[in-house]
Amino acid sequence: MNYLKQYRIPFSGLAAGNHDFEFEIGDKFFDCYEHSLVKKGNLNAQVSLQKQETMLIVTFHIQGTIQLTCDVCLNDFDSPTDFEERVIVKFVQEEWADDSEDDDVIVLKKTDYELDIATLLYDYINVRVPYYTKCSEQGLNITCDPEMLARISNEEQQSSEITEETIDPRWAALMNIKNN
Repeated sequence: MNYLKQYRIPFSGLAAGNHDFEFEIGDKFFDCYEHSLVKKGNLNAQVSLQKQETMLIVTFHIQGTIQLTCDVCLNDFDSPTDFEERVIVKFVQEEWADDSEDDDVIVLKKTDYELDIATLLYDYINVRVPYYTKCSEQGLNITCDPEMLARISNEEQQSSEITEETIDPRWAALMNIKNN
């Protein structure tokens, strides 16, 4: 987890106003999260922090590629991603801080001096992973592996050609239900 220390923004010494930061997100970043949907990627996060007296407004612009596995042909492919997110960080007195988080609001104590954005980056990227991945839909100018598609088609054809002789007699009654 020492690797993730570079994804902290020390805001206590910053003057009020806008401040820009840039972070590279690569394979080592995703290695820090055991159950990440994304294992490999090459992303750039441009973070704009607007510091005010009682809060921070943090805007993320993340772009690059993540490696996904096609659900059809099982090939790994690079999928482009480009999106923006925003979060508000509010400062409260210590006795009022309850560590509760809203989707768009993070609460920090007035004594905190840095903002750890590693978990935010991880969440934003993993939420963008499509539920169903397919080379031709999420990749750039690629299609599914024709050899694998032929193999899948051949197996489907063979399974549909099952004759009644190969069916276990105990299951034959179920075939009658299916045919009716």
